[in-house]
Amino acid sequence: MSTLEVITPGPLATIQDLGRSGYAHLGVPVSGAADLVSLRLSNRLVGNHESAAVIETTLGGLRIRADRETIIAVTGAATRVMIDDAPIGLGVMATVKPGAILSISAPTWGCRNYLAVRGGIDVPAVLGSRSTDTLSGLGPPAIAAGDTLPVGNAASAWPAATFAPVRTDHHHQVVELDAVTGPRHAHVVSHEILFTGVWEASAEADRVGVRLVRPESSAAPLLEHRTELPELLSEGVAHGSIQIPPGGRPVIFLADHPVTGGYPVVAVLTAAALSQAAQLVAGDLLRFRAR
Repeated sequence: MSTLEVITPGPLATIQDLGRSGYAHLGVPVSGAADLVSLRLSNRLVGNHESAAVIETTLGGLRIRADRETIIAVTGAATRVMIDDAPIGLGVMATVKPGAILSISAPTWGCRNYLAVRGGIDVPAVLGSRSTDTLSGLGPPAIAAGDTLPVGNAASAWPAATFAPVRTDHHHQVVELDAVTGPRHAHVVSHEILFTGVWEASAEADRVGVRLVRPESSAAPLLEHRTELPELLSEGVAHGSIQIPPGGRPVIFLADHPVTGGYPVVAVLTAAALSQAAQLVAGDLLRFRAR
């Protein structure tokens, strides 16, 4: 069995797959990759099943060494991918020779990258998933320097494509996130405020969620709770829910969100918008579009 030696993990690197669905009624989050679109693409580029486990990096910094010839692909945030001293590009199938070092730099846009290895990362599954859940602690621990990661046999057909188009128009744009009205929109004075003006991603962000604020130059209001209504009881919260705490600053729930919550959910992101939200970093501007 081939292995990958972790030299440096960067700020946060975890093992992720499609998650452990079907256990929310027991209080177990789905978890899984924050950006499912990028995870699926990375696995397709190396010929894995889409459910194969990959490495999810946060803000780059990952350096690994392969002990055997290994086929890899990196997708997600705009970053510089190197094998030793040679750049290989993003969204490209490549071969890492034995002893060579693969590195992923800090992104120039976005937050998370996905490193797929042909065969998948073969750590033990917990409740049917190899995903690291940073909220509940289920799954393998976060990747650390010196870890040795086994490569499995989750490959299927040989890759049908060796590269995928990469967007280059991210910079200086306001991210647009599609959302549908949520079940508790009536618990704020006007849920339309969510879809008015521009929001800014704050530094309060992780795999659980990202808190939004208004830019300093914005005169648009926050979302005010209706005080005449009784306090909500805790209830189920979907992936991509936009919850409004008492301060009126929305929180977008990402992959490791809790399965219940007691603040109003005024909107829920579409599936496509979820992957976009997973790439937000502090200072990014965004607006919501009603669907």
